[in-house]
Amino acid sequence: MAVLETERLTLRPLTPEDVDDLAAIYADPEVMRYFEGIRSREQTRQEVEEVMKQYARTGVDFLATIHKENGRFIGRCGLLWQVIDSAQEVEVAYMIDRPYWGRGLGTEAARALKEHGFRDFGFRRLISLIDPENVASIRVAEKNGMHYERDVEFEGYLCRLYAIMRDEWSR
Repeated sequence: MAVLETERLTLRPLTPEDVDDLAAIYADPEVMRYFEGIRSREQTRQEVEEVMKQYARTGVDFLATIHKENGRFIGRCGLLWQVIDSAQEVEVAYMIDRPYWGRGLGTEAARALKEHGFRDFGFRRLISLIDPENVASIRVAEKNGMHYERDVEFEGYLCRLYAIMRDEWSR
């Protein structure tokens, strides 16, 4: 797994040592409003274990998002394999802890993931799946060059699908 660096962030593979920090983020109802509600430490631990297995299978999944200025774990983001309408897609996913909202860090992470997906993996297309009410996340996708394509049902939820093609990125 690659470690990605941006001006203000380090994106690295999740480890078991990240469980407590991630669980604290997942315990915040405001952060989790668009993500099926809060999660327990045990649910977080199980997710981190699954993510680590996914690294071995596909080379992509959630990454720890570390703020360089203070070394703090401030979220998780990544490239995720998803099945949408029977088609394999790769999602640019991002979640930043509430104290760090409004600073452009989600956009910075999303852009790094887009570059990584197109440059290092050669994906032909990337998507983001977003709750229609999550205006901040929609803005991140748009700043990342993605365009609204259509509404989809994903895991029982209505989502807006934003997408960007490799040829749009390479121009």
